Order: sequence, then structure tokens, then C-alpha cells
Amino acid sequence: MDADAKDLLPKTFKHVAIAGNIGAGKTTLTTQLGKHFGWDVHYESADDNPYLSDFYMDMHRWSFNLQIYFLNSRYRQVLEILNGDRTVIQDRTIYEDAYIFAPNLHDMGLMTSRDFENYFSLFDTMSSQIQPPDLLIYLKASIPTLVSHIEKRGRDYEGSISIDYLKRLNERYETWIDGYDKGNLLVINADEIDFFNNPEDLGMVINLVQGELHGLFK
Repeated sequence: MDADAKDLLPKTFKHVAIAGNIGAGKTTLTTQLGKHFGWDVHYESADDNPYLSDFYMDMHRWSFNLQIYFLNSRYRQVLEILNGDRTVIQDRTIYEDAYIFAPNLHDMGLMTSRDFENYFSLFDTMSSQIQPPDLLIYLKASIPTLVSHIEKRGRDYEGSISIDYLKRLNERYETWIDGYDKGNLLVINADEIDFFNNPEDLGMVINLVQGELHGLFK
């Protein structure tokens, strides 16, 4: 942890989460904030996800399987956070699966209505047993920024992601964030800052996060 970072924060919050579209920079910022503040980090299950590669090759066939996998993974993460005694920063939330990715797949005809209704019923049950993050950080990014980040990291299975798919997700993210009422929200424009390569930009984000967390307990 960076010097004095721990002493500058309130002690009674457990859960910070980062939301954003594919390629927005969630994992990078999750790692950086976790390191700075000394928080435990829960990453999205991507590299060890048994469905992700198949999904991008055949979305219709694997959409339900993938969404159930993510739902279960994130539900387990949140339970662990709530039952633990350490502050955790989480890469993506359970709400994004339910309000963005699953309904988008349904609307695109890539998930049947039967599967979507089954999925959302399960989400309703799970979400009633948990609490939202103490602070949600939304990384807002335009399509060119998303595409640039996706190309730079060079994951083979992401090569088939279409611009239309990213646009649809971005539209859903904006609608979800505009109506977000589950807790405290910090929006960061990923088009205007480079917290990976620019220490000053990272410092600015850290200050914003610190301010939001202090504000929770005024």
C-alpha cells in the first residue's frame, strides 16, 4: 500500500466495484487501486472461463451457459466479500450481467426468451440475498477507445467482437448508469485519461475515489 493511503480512508466499507464495457480498462484500474489502497482484488473470470472462447465463436449456442457461469461466479464473489473482514475491489458487477449483457443477447436473438426468463429469475433470487457495492466506479468509454484497448491486449477470442455489439452494450451501459440508484456512483471518462501510462492521471483517479469514500461517512 502507498504511504498513508490506509489512514486517509474510512474503515467501515467493504466493497468497491468497477463497471464498464469490454475494453474500458476495468482490470487495469482494479489492479492499480487494489495495489494503492491495499485492497483485496476479485477479477472477472476470463482466462479460466470454460465458455468465453466458444461464446465468441457461436454466441447463440453458448450465451445462456456463459451468463450462468458469470452470474454464479460474481454471486460467489459478493458473498465472500460480505462475509469477509477485508475491503475488496471487484472487476465488474453482478448487475452488469443482468441489466446489460443478458438482455442485450436476448434482444439480438442470441438468447431465447425461455432462457432469458430463467436466467433473470435466478438473478432476482440471488440479488435479493446480497448488497450493492459501497462505491461503484463506472469507466465510460467511446467505441474507438474500447476497440483500441481490445486490439492492444490481443486476446484471440475477442477478435470476432463486432462494432455493433460494442455499441449496443455501450447504449445499455449509459441507460443503466443514468438510472443507477443502488448506491454511490463515480463516473470516470476513460477517453480523457490514461491511468495505465500516466501517473498523474492515475493520481487524479485515486483522489476522486478517496473523496467519494470519505463522502460515504460524512
